Amino acid sequence: MHSLKWWQTTVFYQIYPRSFADGNGDGIGDFAGMIDRLDYLRDLGVGALWLSPHYPSPNADCGYDISDYTGVAPEYGTLDDFRRFLEGAHARGMRVLLDLVLNHTSEDHPWFRESRSSRNNPKRDWYIWRDPAPDGGPPNNWYSAFGGSAWTFDEATGQYYYHFFFKEQPDLNWRNPDVKQAMWHAVRFWLDMGVDGFRLDAIDTIFEDPNLTPQQSKLSQIEMLRIWRENRPPEETKELWEQFALMFRHQVQQPGLHELMKELRALVDEYPGDRVLIGEGDDIAYYGNGHDELHLVFNFPLMRTNRLTPAWIRANQAERLAALPPGAWPCNTLGNHDVGRMWTAYGDGVHDAALARLHVTMLLTLKGTPVLYNGEEIGMTDLLLERFDQLRDNQAVNLYDAAVNDGIPADEAMRMAAKISRDRCRTPIQWANAPNAGFSPAGVTTWLPVNPNYAQGVNVAEQVGDPHSLLTFYRRLIAARQATPALLEGDYTPLHPNEERYLAFLRTTPEQRCLVALNFTAEPVTASFAPGEDSLLRTIFSTHPRPAGEENPAHLTLAPFEAYIGEILPERQG
Repeated sequence: MHSLKWWQTTVFYQIYPRSFADGNGDGIGDFAGMIDRLDYLRDLGVGALWLSPHYPSPNADCGYDISDYTGVAPEYGTLDDFRRFLEGAHARGMRVLLDLVLNHTSEDHPWFRESRSSRNNPKRDWYIWRDPAPDGGPPNNWYSAFGGSAWTFDEATGQYYYHFFFKEQPDLNWRNPDVKQAMWHAVRFWLDMGVDGFRLDAIDTIFEDPNLTPQQSKLSQIEMLRIWRENRPPEETKELWEQFALMFRHQVQQPGLHELMKELRALVDEYPGDRVLIGEGDDIAYYGNGHDELHLVFNFPLMRTNRLTPAWIRANQAERLAALPPGAWPCNTLGNHDVGRMWTAYGDGVHDAALARLHVTMLLTLKGTPVLYNGEEIGMTDLLLERFDQLRDNQAVNLYDAAVNDGIPADEAMRMAAKISRDRCRTPIQWANAPNAGFSPAGVTTWLPVNPNYAQGVNVAEQVGDPHSLLTFYRRLIAARQATPALLEGDYTPLHPNEERYLAFLRTTPEQRCLVALNFTAEPVTASFAPGEDSLLRTIFSTHPRPAGEENPAHLTLAPFEAYIGEILPERQG
């Protein structure tokens, strides 16, 4: 680890502030609650905390519609509360990253209020305004990613404004240098305070085709919805995703994006302490030459399957690692605030507990920086809401409305909305087997319903002292990873490339070699993993009891769903 940065060797942990810990008893998470849980996070073993947006917002998109880039939402506390959280994290050896939303603001942001006040306002060009088409309709046929047209008509000024997401999230005009200057001011505000970096939201969408070239998808959004209703696995929906890409071709990954990322990287690099940028995007191109754009780019393709198999993981790693430019560092994750929880997304309904352990072991032993999502460590699952009034995700509300308008019965539309709603993975963290799962006091209505499985042991209090709990497993696994140099910095070499039952690979440094072997079946597996005739294995970590002493890698047996990590000892000299 002689030349690695802190962000290459630590485990990242995403906090969804609204659902993490309610410190003042109003049903909403806040900084007081987060401060109270800093020791818990330290004891878990994570080294960096990424906060989803904590800024003032009317919450049309759960905080991703920002009305003040240098403030704190009142429901979360004050700027002084944030400072106490930052200082508390630093005092415990943990870094803090903020969500940086570059593409758009809230319609309530003072910039947009000025922009829409008149065509002559100095901030008019801070957003994307266009005249109506000759027929009086939108300037072109672009869609919003959240449904409907990407254009909203403003009665007061007689023009349309552009929004890739909700109409409450107007896109900034990054071709205006005043916009860039204002946003870089906000970046410096937090870096000056001591924040350790940013996760960059929706970077693909920052620029759009200035010529407003019409999209030419063969499918409408309603037709895509109908295909989606069939619930086919991603591997069988290639045409759907091709049409989706065609639909948004002129709205994403446009010229100017990489130059902007280089400028942001140069700004961040002015600050001491190896501040870091993580991009919400999976394009390898965001690494630039490996040193001049983003430090980390999420490996989202790993997640795009209904079933994690050895073949899927092997293929993903082969493609991903080969594509990295020299000096670039991988970044792997299996969950976040926008997708189903790991337990639900990749379980089989029978062996979910075993698979959860197997999958996180894979995540923490692949080459690169792993990112966890809050609640995974206790096995939190998706919660499918049953009533329309419970929905907080307007994306699901829009889907429900579109489905009903398309003739789908209301009860079926609600089931569809619940399944796609991001609410399902954003429910309050389950701290105890107590009213409201210990997130809020008894009698308080939480902002989203609490998953009732907190009463079945899916809570921190019952797992923290249980040596067999998932929480204890996470703590042990993270500790083992952090204490094993080969797992932090070693090269990745796949073994047995055609094996369907298990995934096996080596992590190797000049000083240490480790074997990782993961049995994805409900049957024991015996195989040879011998890298040399006389080598031996010393168990570092396993989900199952192992024989005492060293083992022979030429004849290693894995229990059903066992996750095994062993150090390959130097060959014995004759």
